[in-house]
Amino acid sequence: MESRMVRPMVAPPMVIAVLGAGNMGSGIAQAAAQAGYRVRLRDLNDGLLARGRSLIEKTLDGAIQRKKSTPQKKADVLSRIEFTTDVAHAVRDAALVIEAVFEEESVKRDLFREAAPHIRPDAIVATNTSSLSVTRLAEGFPDPSRFAGLHFFFPAAVNKLLEVIGGAETDESTLVRLEEFGYRLKKVPIRVRDAAGFAVNRYFVPYLNEAARMAGDGTASLATIEEVGREVFGTTLGPFELMNVTGIPIAHHSMGSLEKAFGRAYAPSEGLVRQFEKGQPWGWRDTVVEPEKKGIVRDRFLGLVVGIATRLVEEGVASPEATDRGAVVGLRWKRGPFAILNELGLRPGLVVVEVYAAQWGEAFPVSRDLSERARRGDRTWPQRLVRTEKNGAVAWVLLDRPEVLNSLNSEVLAQLDRAFVDLDADREVRCVILAGAGPVFAAGADIAEMAKKDLADGQAFGFVGQAVCKRIEEFRAPVLALVEGYALGGGLELALAADLILAADGAQLGLPETTVGIHPGFGGASRLTRLIGRARTKLLIFTGTPVSAEEAARLGFVVRTYPPDRIREEVATLAASIADRAPLAVAWAKAVVNRGADATLDTALRLEAESAGHTFGTADRTEGMNAFLERRKPKFEGR
Repeated sequence: MESRMVRPMVAPPMVIAVLGAGNMGSGIAQAAAQAGYRVRLRDLNDGLLARGRSLIEKTLDGAIQRKKSTPQKKADVLSRIEFTTDVAHAVRDAALVIEAVFEEESVKRDLFREAAPHIRPDAIVATNTSSLSVTRLAEGFPDPSRFAGLHFFFPAAVNKLLEVIGGAETDESTLVRLEEFGYRLKKVPIRVRDAAGFAVNRYFVPYLNEAARMAGDGTASLATIEEVGREVFGTTLGPFELMNVTGIPIAHHSMGSLEKAFGRAYAPSEGLVRQFEKGQPWGWRDTVVEPEKKGIVRDRFLGLVVGIATRLVEEGVASPEATDRGAVVGLRWKRGPFAILNELGLRPGLVVVEVYAAQWGEAFPVSRDLSERARRGDRTWPQRLVRTEKNGAVAWVLLDRPEVLNSLNSEVLAQLDRAFVDLDADREVRCVILAGAGPVFAAGADIAEMAKKDLADGQAFGFVGQAVCKRIEEFRAPVLALVEGYALGGGLELALAADLILAADGAQLGLPETTVGIHPGFGGASRLTRLIGRARTKLLIFTGTPVSAEEAARLGFVVRTYPPDRIREEVATLAASIADRAPLAVAWAKAVVNRGADATLDTALRLEAESAGHTFGTADRTEGMNAFLERRKPKFEGR
């Protein structure tokens, strides 16, 4: 727990070495340089390096043309990348070494063998692979505990998804550092176990293969299959056009790897093999859509994808949340497999999977977990959007929807409320840190959900949000809101319900609801007014313009700011210090401050005196004063 929350950093401007300047390596180097790292990009000869540089320049020029960047930013990025053919120079003093060469185990092994003597002993080493075993690649490496997998998705400079894969001997701290590195690159990292296909390719590549299989066996026309793929998964490109863009050989090669691991149900279909051998793109535009056949195509796609996704979760390869996140972020599907399953309902979903699996027998096992959930009457598969983790007397409550910047929907609020109810019953907990799982607190309410609400729904949602904020505000122990990235709208309202807001330098905080036609409803306007006054609160709400963490501290609603690379450690230290104090005294002091703020001075003074007097009747008071006189550390028990 501690290593996960207090994260050792691989922070800019540290040196990152990227070995391989091809399509993936150049994209990784660009992403790292854009994040402020100094990058050494290495390949075998100057020609390969020149090609890698041209790929980076082409991507940066495209961003300039789209008004997403400037020539100066392009120059800054390129200035942080050094191109070299010397592997020893590339990896020397690098905090992180990322291998990104051809997807061939022997090639990667040879490179690691060459680089290993020159890599500093505390550096992390990662292989960028989409299909090879991280555990096998780590064999022979001097310290496999700091060796892991990073699966960047193409194009690496743009695609937000990053699979973080631990081998059999990878240390947890290594994976934590790589997740943090991913966040610094503005990626969405998902933790995945070392298994063939990892999480996303395990169901995505078979989806492409199933499209080819249906085309080959005459199930439907290519245009029908293409259209159903777009409709079912909410994508711009269907399976055939996607293969045309990314390369049919990639799908063919990937299916071969999956077949070796999982058997004949994952074998490349005859249709895919024929198209691969012809070396031609799919001519789906030359066919017509057959509406009467769309249902069977839909069910085959759903049976395959949901069947595989539920199996890989049962096997412990990834969580349901990570599996869906991979689809939404990496593949740009509208919904992930479990969201699709929940929309179907577990019983109908099980039927679709069983019908698909019947053709394969034991080669395509149905998830026992799915069967059990459906047969006991569960309607949906639960998604964990709020996580609670404990480190002794300090609990972390983590908002975990990084793909939408932790935006707050009804389910997040319900899970957040339940988290604080459960923690209230855990008397060991003496302080709570409310934060994002990644370096964003919460960017506001989920507009996609809010847009569907009518007047009554909107009011009900506001009351739910207020109830959750009240739960946080009245929690028996101190709650610290750790704000990184953004705390906007409902996100700031949650933070304002905490006892202290502690923010990373550069974080943005505000109440921008008026920019989308509403105003704060979770209590943010009322709580902020009590902290900074009516006029300043009105200015923030009327303009909807966020302020920096530094300005929020000057205004008085952020109590401290910290450098981004130290905030988690600093807040964890502060929380541990608070948890070390007499818990009853701290809890009662919290109540005195909160209640006294809304009372007359005479009433507040009386409340304070009475509460302080009660502390003299506690065992903690006796222990504390005796410890002081005896010059030892007190042991408070909350009695």
